[in-house]
Amino acid sequence: MQKPFKELRAATLTLLVENDAVLKTNQVQALAKQWQVAPFDLAIDQEISTVEAIPGRPEKPNLIAPRLLKRRKMTTKAGRAALIHALAHIEFNAVNLALDAVWRFPNMPAQYYSDWLKVAGEEAYHFSLLNGHLQTLGFAYGDYDGHDSLWEMVEKTKGCVLARMALVPRVMEARGLDANPSLRNKLAQAGDQAAADIMDIILRDEIGHVLIGNHWFNFLCDKDALDPITTFDDICKQYEAPKLKPPFNIEARRAAGFSEVELDYLTQA
Repeated sequence: MQKPFKELRAATLTLLVENDAVLKTNQVQALAKQWQVAPFDLAIDQEISTVEAIPGRPEKPNLIAPRLLKRRKMTTKAGRAALIHALAHIEFNAVNLALDAVWRFPNMPAQYYSDWLKVAGEEAYHFSLLNGHLQTLGFAYGDYDGHDSLWEMVEKTKGCVLARMALVPRVMEARGLDANPSLRNKLAQAGDQAAADIMDIILRDEIGHVLIGNHWFNFLCDKDALDPITTFDDICKQYEAPKLKPPFNIEARRAAGFSEVELDYLTQA
């Protein structure tokens, strides 16, 4: 980072439109550290606009429909690399979604912006870990195709912070809590303990990210005297959220702030 940023929401937009994945994630981590040392202006009530393409992303990976992604055997180095690449792609998109949550929505409490910058910094760290491990296997980010399901939900909810908090962390990212243990075990069984250790770090941090999403979803529901359960159901229907399927990581979801009522509802459904 050439110079310290002076206004947080504008800074996150600057990083959001950056195309270089490594440069973006390095600078996001630097911004998060700068904020921790000395918080600066937020301009909470300022409406910010941009004419640049959002999000900034490199030319590769090619983005295709999820059903067109090739399945590869974990018994091969290329197969493990494909999985690690897919995880790196998810984390890169997660960096973008956290940056978008900061710059796009004005007039939220100051802690909201601090929370989502923290998420962005940790997602950038995850990308760096996965990308670095991918390189030890002889591959690079962009060598495999990817899909855009996570960002599509970000785009759908760009006009409503309540819908964003309901669907991105509580649905899309919470699915990662469910999938993590199985993926972690597959990598460990394939002999890639380094990748398994990275998955442990990701699960630890992602619980906190979903917890942040739950906090702000419930905050917004309380603010407008909305019932969280029925409101969440209504938003899922309105925005055609993907239906959640078992197995569920109940322990992680509980740690991430889902209520017992929500967990019972989830398992019964």
